[in-house]
Amino acid sequence: MSLDASAPLGRHVADKARRRRLLKEQPAPLPTHTRVLTISNQKGGVGKTTTTVNLAAALAQSGARVLVIDLDPQGNASTALGAEHREETPSVYDVILGDKAMKDVVQKSSEFDSLYCVPATIHLAGAEIELVSLVAREQRLRRALDTYLAGTEEPFHYVFIDCPPSLGLLTINAFVAAREVLIPIQCEYYALEGLSQLLKNIQLIEQHLNPDLRVSTILLTMFDSRTNLAQEVANEVREHFPRQTLNSVIPRSVRISEAPSYGQSVIEYDESSTGALAYLEAAAEIGHRGTRWEGTTDGS
Repeated sequence: MSLDASAPLGRHVADKARRRRLLKEQPAPLPTHTRVLTISNQKGGVGKTTTTVNLAAALAQSGARVLVIDLDPQGNASTALGAEHREETPSVYDVILGDKAMKDVVQKSSEFDSLYCVPATIHLAGAEIELVSLVAREQRLRRALDTYLAGTEEPFHYVFIDCPPSLGLLTINAFVAAREVLIPIQCEYYALEGLSQLLKNIQLIEQHLNPDLRVSTILLTMFDSRTNLAQEVANEVREHFPRQTLNSVIPRSVRISEAPSYGQSVIEYDESSTGALAYLEAAAEIGHRGTRWEGTTDGS
């Protein structure tokens, strides 16, 4: 039984086939140096961890070596990547506040051979208070990461840092360690709420702690093409951030929501799904846009 190409289902299937063909025909180039991105939004529920995990998995599938640093005490990124993060597990907490080197806590993800994770444990919940009295408290993650990257035999192409949805010392450590900020914005009411404050905070980090930091990427998530609101939010974001906003959008997807409960990214859980395809496209676009950020400090 063949599908009618003019029917909605037929058009949908044909469109997915076309998009997958484009991904195969135009693979994203690997960056010439390690790109370190912090995924951040002070507003909760925008798909921050989901975006971190699925972009990392999509890039790993395409041949990139990717490291995910889970800096959120909830440890959801660790769970989704199949990383062990029980209370006694050596973790990012021991790197930032203890005496462990990052190489001693990195785990290989069960999904792809080129995907790695620095897990978070419940100990990270008290890290904000413990960091207050430490010397160079804002630099601890960057120093550990720089040392680790300098000592790896095979370089990483991407490092993604998943931070908590608040601006504390953990998030500041993430901003100082990164060169780029990726902001997921949900296509819903109040989408831009708090964004101006986040941008001001990033600007302060840039001025005082990390002059190389830039907002390089904005990704629209939870997009429902059936609603006018989603279209209006997308148009507003693109109007304000035309250079940073990806053309790819992440739709509302049951498969994306289900995947973490199986300890998987949606790329591994159901690669044929629309959600997986959207993250594969977003990852490819980040790769293609990467040349804009290589060798420049202003993204121009």
